[in-house]
Amino acid sequence: MARMKFLCDAERCIECNGCVTACKNDNEVPWGINRRRVVTINDGEPGEKSISVACMHCSDAPCMAVCPVNCFYKTDEGVVLHDKDLCIGCGYCFYACPFGAPQFPQQGAFGQRGKMDKCTFCNGGPEEDNSQAEFEKYGRNRLAEGKLPLCAEMCSTKALLAGDGDIVSDIFRNRVTVRGKGAEVWGWSSAYGKPEAPAAAPAKGGA
Repeated sequence: MARMKFLCDAERCIECNGCVTACKNDNEVPWGINRRRVVTINDGEPGEKSISVACMHCSDAPCMAVCPVNCFYKTDEGVVLHDKDLCIGCGYCFYACPFGAPQFPQQGAFGQRGKMDKCTFCNGGPEEDNSQAEFEKYGRNRLAEGKLPLCAEMCSTKALLAGDGDIVSDIFRNRVTVRGKGAEVWGWSSAYGKPEAPAAAPAKGGA
């Protein structure tokens, strides 16, 4: 059984936000909610990188662990989904998720969050596949149609990859090998590099 995963290649992302637009349009995402967003690091500086971020459908999802009403569930393909009929809008999942994937409508009185919404990997929800009820609550179920998430399919530079985790890993591994960067891959020196030695103090001396 395939295990679905996302991966964003920071060397290819050009911050066009095509993935964000595709997701909002195809799923008719409510106003004030972004299931996917593009994050830019070191914006405008040398070494600037952008990555597309959404729910990563974690193997050990923290949102599932903290939900007091157990509205989250996982499909056979490893996609983390939720049942809006069970959600009470407590916000625990929002605080637990390291990717900020769970979103709440930005409208209504202060403190009234409403039903949580998040990326579904274009896999809908607990309602009947491709039914009107499923679409209204969760958006399109492209996986039931034999298709991959539209955000990845619309990525002009193929920076955003989606599908079987093993295949996605093989594609990215091949890219890194072809680039021939080795230890220069983004983030490698920060994680594993040696700290730079402090500059030597200028020698003191008089004329």
